[in-house]
Amino acid sequence: MGAAGEDLMLSQEARRQWPYSVECKNQEALNLWSSWDQTCANAGDYEPVLFIKKNYRPVLAVISAEHFLQLSTTQKGDKNESD
Repeated sequence: MGAAGEDLMLSQEARRQWPYSVECKNQEALNLWSSWDQTCANAGDYEPVLFIKKNYRPVLAVISAEHFLQLSTTQKGDKNESD
């Protein structure tokens, strides 16, 4: 059991460059929705991201669909602007 709050503590400069609140879970059986609720509760003003892992499986990052769409739209827009 770790300390309450975010699992990854960032410096002010790191937070400015990467504005995410991180929760990490390494469990064989995971209640995704409960873990997501905890991630959001700890996020404050930052974008929540949940990293999940289980043995012999890749690490996954869970973000909201809304944020995913914002990221994918931004990436696509950036790519077209540089062409």
